[in-house]
Amino acid sequence: MPYGTPEERLAAEGIELPRAPGPLGAYRPWVIFGSLLITSGQFPRRGDGTLAYTGRIGSSVSPKDAYAACRLAAINTIAQLKDAVGSLSRIKQIVRVEGTMQVATGYRDHPKALDGASDLINLAFGEAGRHSRMIYANTEMPLDTPVLLVVLAEIRD
Repeated sequence: MPYGTPEERLAAEGIELPRAPGPLGAYRPWVIFGSLLITSGQFPRRGDGTLAYTGRIGSSVSPKDAYAACRLAAINTIAQLKDAVGSLSRIKQIVRVEGTMQVATGYRDHPKALDGASDLINLAFGEAGRHSRMIYANTEMPLDTPVLLVVLAEIRD
């Protein structure tokens, strides 16, 4: 297990968590149900709220940018987790990562793109970050985003 808190591991990589993004509609950005924390879908948004990436993966979004978009969506997701529980050390286990991607016809490297999120989550949470995951593919996404990320996490009391 890596040393330090998740916040310290992220800082060691030069990652500063942004303020948790607010919802874009009539919903909560996260919900706690018992010991389960579920985030709403997170976009690859910059700190100012604008999307850093738009378009379809496999056409206007390169595989490299798809990985980066998933990584940025994970940073926003981790910011939501922190907003929900105060300290990321309260995350006992990342249970599941779900990535919905806007892809071009014929694109097949979804797992490599979603590794952008998984790699960052595993770095931040160490063994507690090892998760199951699901990938969904769409031809159209809200705001023309290439990825929307949802995380389910178990929290400590």
